[in-house]
Amino acid sequence: MTGAIVAGIAVLLALAFGLYRRLTDGRARDLAGTDRLTPGDLGADLGPHATFVQFSTAVCAPCRGTRALLGTIAGAVAGVVHVDVDAESRLELVDRFDVTRTPTVLVLDGTGTVRHRIVGAPRKAEVLEVLEGLAA
Repeated sequence: MTGAIVAGIAVLLALAFGLYRRLTDGRARDLAGTDRLTPGDLGADLGPHATFVQFSTAVCAPCRGTRALLGTIAGAVAGVVHVDVDAESRLELVDRFDVTRTPTVLVLDGTGTVRHRIVGAPRKAEVLEVLEGLAA
């Protein structure tokens, strides 16, 4: 009987964690905008309007979809650039921005200031909303 109770509790905790992740993954969080990245930090030019900085790893399945989504948006919206950062080779940036899982996307404004952070696979509507907010 005790084993069944422990198993039931474990299932409930796993379910609660799964629901939490489903609600929070891919959501953009506003940041205070205190940290900045330069072209020297990234090894790539920044977009005049916005830059998506995506932290990825070779074994990250959602990173491929995120790369395609952000690349499509960057190609369609003038002044927006997508920079893919290999998290395994850029540990100084991973530590600096406390990247604990991939994909993690930082959205920079035209000056290179970090304005938003998206952990997990982003939703297209949310990314477009973030870009609209930067224009305002």
